[in-house]
Amino acid sequence: MKNLLLVFIGGGLGSVLRFLIGKYLNNLDTSIPYGTFAANVMGSLLIGFFLGLAAKNNAFTQQHSLLLATGFCGGFTTFSTFAHENHVFLKSGDFLTFAIYTSMSFIVGLCAVFLGIFLAKSF
Repeated sequence: MKNLLLVFIGGGLGSVLRFLIGKYLNNLDTSIPYGTFAANVMGSLLIGFFLGLAAKNNAFTQQHSLLLATGFCGGFTTFSTFAHENHVFLKSGDFLTFAIYTSMSFIVGLCAVFLGIFLAKSF
């Protein structure tokens, strides 16, 4: 039960932060979802850092991992919103934005995970 509560709290905090970032960064004029992109990249960096710390030493417990990686990063990042935004691009025929947004999300997100792990090992 404690583990579920940790995931719940972390997920709630991550979701609220994602909402705020999206509210202030998503561009309604061009419909480019900068907020979702930023949240997914920052979440990738953070999960790499958190799990890198967990791999580096035993000071990062399973409870820390549940709260921060599973809960917070899980609530903060959002594949469903990413998928919906790509659906909108495709439906509107905006194939260039679709290709750029999808490619950059995967490439930058993956690099952010590796950077997070590197930073944790250097920490």
